[in-house]
Amino acid sequence: MAISRRRLLTGSGALTLASALAACGDNTGRGGGATVEQWYHQYGEAGTEQAVRRYAAAYKDARVRVQWRPGAYDQQLAAALLTTAGPDVFEVNGPTLDQIRGGQVVDLTDLVKDVRADFHPAALAPKVHDGRVWAVPQVVDTQVLYYRKSLLEKAGVRPPGTLDELVDAAKRLTDSRTKGLFLGNDGGAGALGGTPLYAAGLSLVTEDGRPGFDDPAAARALGKLHRLYADKSLLLGAPADWSDPSALAQGLTAMQWSGLWALPAVRKALGNDFGVLPFPADGPAGKPAVPVGAYGSAVSTRSRRRDAAKAYVKWLWVDRTDFQEDFALSYGFHIPARLSLAAKADRLKEGPAAEVVRFTADHGYAQPLLWTVASATAYQDALSRIIKDGADPEREVRGALSTTEDELRRVRKKS
Repeated sequence: MAISRRRLLTGSGALTLASALAACGDNTGRGGGATVEQWYHQYGEAGTEQAVRRYAAAYKDARVRVQWRPGAYDQQLAAALLTTAGPDVFEVNGPTLDQIRGGQVVDLTDLVKDVRADFHPAALAPKVHDGRVWAVPQVVDTQVLYYRKSLLEKAGVRPPGTLDELVDAAKRLTDSRTKGLFLGNDGGAGALGGTPLYAAGLSLVTEDGRPGFDDPAAARALGKLHRLYADKSLLLGAPADWSDPSALAQGLTAMQWSGLWALPAVRKALGNDFGVLPFPADGPAGKPAVPVGAYGSAVSTRSRRRDAAKAYVKWLWVDRTDFQEDFALSYGFHIPARLSLAAKADRLKEGPAAEVVRFTADHGYAQPLLWTVASATAYQDALSRIIKDGADPEREVRGALSTTEDELRRVRKKS
């Protein structure tokens, strides 16, 4: 969900990358003809690596050699896409606008032409530019607000439906042993990103390419997050950060912002003593919000096996819906990127999981392609100063807006 910091490796880094391919690779495909090199970042969920190697081995039209990439995947990939030593097929939390405009990824529109409407709109949107599809979504990830039912009932607190109610609930739920809310050890700037803006009825970038938070509602909403910090309602310095639900499970906090991937662990620890909510709305134009992100499968323009690479992407991420469902739900917990698969998945049909699926459909948003790393950095730094330092929200929003306007002018010049 939050944007990765990307930087290019240069010089010896590219050479190291090229020499590392053989060490990390493993022939898992079968069949004659081309050998397709496929890259994945290192997932934390047990069984994922074995699963993707099993999918590759099932493909009969080419050998597929899976590269499981530990470490700084985004940096490795950025360097690899500038060489012929990189992957043919790769997963990407993007691709970025610069990668698309720089001619580093292949147009995959033809692969999804018959099923394009079946992909979750918020998952597909960041992979579309000029009407063309540049990566095929693999799964949908999202983040929600988990809460302990018993702790809210004991304090006489209703699940919050507005940002004001969230601030009040966090304060009332805080005592000597338990904090009301955990948004991350940094106070929430990293985990929340643009979510409070969308909850205020705004956006990061508008559909016509303008800053989406040039509105007094932005400062109003972000300023309320400082109240959480000032009230000492936020858990800070937890043993594990927001993506791990252990703070909620251990009673360190009554409410926690975390990912859908945490749901099985929360259920195991708490049974039915938890609920889920979207980030609550703020203001008269506000609406609940949940961020939606999706790794996608893309093909490098540097590939010497482009047709074979595209054929494999279509086979795995368009045709093999059984593998797509397995990848989403058998290792960790995610929503299939295809709406038809999500609708029929038994594990997503009831309880909190079904609620999260509904949240993504009704309230999901994705970071737009025009939201650049520089814009995200300026905004996140401003949000951190607002939350932790009590900096003036109007001044901080103006600074982030200035950077965003400069970035949008820059990308428009390249178009």
